[in-house]
Amino acid sequence: MIAINNLTFEIGARALYDEANWHIKPGEKIGLIGANGTGKTTLLKMIVGEYKPTSGTISMAKDLTMGYLNQDLLSYSSDKTILHVAMEAFERQNQLHDEIEVLLKKLETDYTEDLLHKLSDKQHEFEVLDGYSIEYKAHEILAGLGFSDAETQRKLSTFSGGWRMRVMLAKILLQAPDILLLDEPTNHLDLPSIQWLEDYLKAFDGAVIIVSHDRWFLDKVINRTVESRKGKLTVYAGNYSFYLEEKAQREEIQRGEFKNQQSKIKQEERLIERFRAKASKAKMAQSRIKALDKLERVDDVDDDNPSVNFSFRFSKQSGRHVVTLENITKKYPAIDILDHTEAIIEKGDKIALIGANGKGKSTLLRIVASADKDFTGKFETGHNVTQTFFAQHQLESLHLESQILQELQAFAPKHNETELRSILGSFLFTGDDVFKKIKVLSGGEKSRVALAKALTADANFLILDEPTNHLDIASVNILIQALKQFEGTLIVVSHDRYFLDNVANKIWFIEDQKIKIYPGTYAEYDEWQAKRKLELKGAPAPKVEKKEEKKPEPVKEQKPQSENKFQQLKKLNQDLSKMEEQMSELERAVKQFEAQLADEKLYSDANKSKEVTRNYEAKKLELGAIQLRWEALAEQIMELEA
Repeated sequence: MIAINNLTFEIGARALYDEANWHIKPGEKIGLIGANGTGKTTLLKMIVGEYKPTSGTISMAKDLTMGYLNQDLLSYSSDKTILHVAMEAFERQNQLHDEIEVLLKKLETDYTEDLLHKLSDKQHEFEVLDGYSIEYKAHEILAGLGFSDAETQRKLSTFSGGWRMRVMLAKILLQAPDILLLDEPTNHLDLPSIQWLEDYLKAFDGAVIIVSHDRWFLDKVINRTVESRKGKLTVYAGNYSFYLEEKAQREEIQRGEFKNQQSKIKQEERLIERFRAKASKAKMAQSRIKALDKLERVDDVDDDNPSVNFSFRFSKQSGRHVVTLENITKKYPAIDILDHTEAIIEKGDKIALIGANGKGKSTLLRIVASADKDFTGKFETGHNVTQTFFAQHQLESLHLESQILQELQAFAPKHNETELRSILGSFLFTGDDVFKKIKVLSGGEKSRVALAKALTADANFLILDEPTNHLDIASVNILIQALKQFEGTLIVVSHDRYFLDNVANKIWFIEDQKIKIYPGTYAEYDEWQAKRKLELKGAPAPKVEKKEEKKPEPVKEQKPQSENKFQQLKKLNQDLSKMEEQMSELERAVKQFEAQLADEKLYSDANKSKEVTRNYEAKKLELGAIQLRWEALAEQIMELEA
């Protein structure tokens, strides 16, 4: 379908990709992952032809159709209705519709056989292209993405950037291309729309490439994971969770290889040092020196997963009841949000406030944060409650002339520079980045600074509105680690279900203008909702059989077969030579398996990769055992020669 061969893309002196390879097959659902700055969006732009590679090729069929959703579409606007904009996807059907209308008009005054034949041909083609149902299809997809029937008749220009992005996504889906390239498609969707998109993409016949920081979404949709790292593209034959397991296994193998090789090198160096003084063994020592010089060194595993090394500090504990809501009613002119509802936030609660856009999540969050007081009912903040509120509008409170580090130092003087740099590093500000002025940062970068500030506040109650926006997967994990060790209380709105599942112990949702509470994690709530709506029982988790680890055979002590010293040495040296031949053969076998494991193509077949891994570990174990016996035998020879 698409073949990427020896792709190199350079920005100045830096190679973003260095002879990378990747073959995309029809029907694959692919997650393209990697840290910020590794070139994921750049790669998509090269595939669609917006960027040209420095060298290498991207080849595809001439008639291949592509749909590309990217963040640049946020700025697109039009005075046409969103239904009209979405239906622009049906280019040929729209053209035929207009031509049919013209022919029908002509027939009113010029009723000829020629016009009738043309009309019949146009109508037939229109019917073959399913033209009579295109408006229904457009309504169906727009509804799935959260638009009401009334909203489909509103002008696109009257919607915010996020809602306009939904319309562009609808248009791309309606085009039904051979391959969809989606760059952060869930950024502007609420949970119901994300769940609808998951189902749509799973049923989509074409190929899909998704760049996303939403792990839950990736796990639901993709069947292949491609990691962009250090200029290369590595394919894994499964979803994101499979990738994590497979990568951990590969890194464990590499870590073991490195450790074993380092141990072997030390052993060799020790034995060489002891043998080289012996004239009779000088040749063997020199041979092993040359072998050691030629040895291809294994690199240790890079740590791509930084951990949080700062702790939250707040000077006083809150009382048991943090926030009490009684008989709360909140209305807008056109909609009722809350109607005589109540709830209590207790000390230690980690609450996820979820639901569709327009149901009142942000309004309720502002009420809890005392930022919205235009409601009726009783609102009470508990004893010793100190709060910090993070929302996108908090960006306005940043001091534009301050450097990033200065902004945090002024806000959180109790934290030292090392701690603040650690927090900023977690949010992708490393090295000299911390000295950039706020005014030169992008909107996403300012958002990350504001979030870093929120985490340094002397607050025992955190109120967070979409804190994972503009964060990559690694930074989301950092935020999860930070909030897990936070001993206070928090309430968060987010559409990142993996994030919610890892930080929340209670779920709030608004239903029938009431606050409803589910006492559990997001995964438990999701399962409960599925049973509640569909009356289906979840399948039992498969049992995982534990495999017994194969233990290496104990090293047998080599006993002399004769009391004659000369005969003993002769026999031991023969045994040593045989062992060295066996070691060479095993080393060749291990290298062959290592070459297979280094080939990214292997990981496109999960069963084959596991088989090669098992065989590799068995040979490595056998090699380790014979190396131990060789060392013991060499020691005996040295003692007899002394």
